[in-house]
Amino acid sequence: MSFILKFFLGAAVIYLALCLVLYFFQEKVIFFPQKLPQDYQFTFRNKFEEVFLESNEAGRARIHALHFFSVQPKGVILYFHGNAGSLAGWGQVAGAFTKLGYDVFMPDYRGYGKSTGKISQAALFSDARLCYAYLKQKYAARDIVIYGRSIGTGIAAYLASQIPHRFLILETPFYSLAQIARSYFPFLPVNQLIRYPLESYQYLQAVETPVYIFHGLQDEIVAYASGKKLEESLDGKNVEMITIPHGGHNNLGQFEKYWEGLKKILE
Repeated sequence: MSFILKFFLGAAVIYLALCLVLYFFQEKVIFFPQKLPQDYQFTFRNKFEEVFLESNEAGRARIHALHFFSVQPKGVILYFHGNAGSLAGWGQVAGAFTKLGYDVFMPDYRGYGKSTGKISQAALFSDARLCYAYLKQKYAARDIVIYGRSIGTGIAAYLASQIPHRFLILETPFYSLAQIARSYFPFLPVNQLIRYPLESYQYLQAVETPVYIFHGLQDEIVAYASGKKLEESLDGKNVEMITIPHGGHNNLGQFEKYWEGLKKILE
């Protein structure tokens, strides 16, 4: 066997191996859950309660969520958090929204915190609908605000395309997760391999309520260009993009422009 033939055969084997790793182990690349024991005790200053929702869609699962309460709520924010951690950390975010007069309902994804079940895109979507159905028993649709952060923006965009709500807020969103994957693995057939395409740009075409986008120019995880492309795909829609000049992916809350925009939207 010639050297050139051996070289190309070896390259093909490596390429195939990379494809198989991306396909079968992509959860390890996308999701970084923190598991919590079922008897874990949360300590937050805000008044809250733990909620467990049973799901039989996309495989049996038990979804754990925290429901935070404000004094005189103007509505409720259904908050889908980022791809790492659990409600032990993400619950700290709720205080800013309760101060602005909103209750907050925040679920952990399957395999995160106290939530059980196997994660998949279908499971993420069905669990989002389950959380909305729970809130609809307590709030009118016009009082439900959908909020997504990072990977949660794909889930929030999908849910907003399916159900009535007040408006949608997306923090550090992407055009699609497949687009982000292509930027990291430009040499692989990502469209055929990714099982979490999360095509936000497609979901948002069906959203008729206002859409607000927060994105930092210095975002090192989801490039600002991806959020900008998402905004541009909504031409003709009621969309507003708030750009944070020095904002990164995880620090928008450190900038006054973020809080000014959020207060204007929510108040």
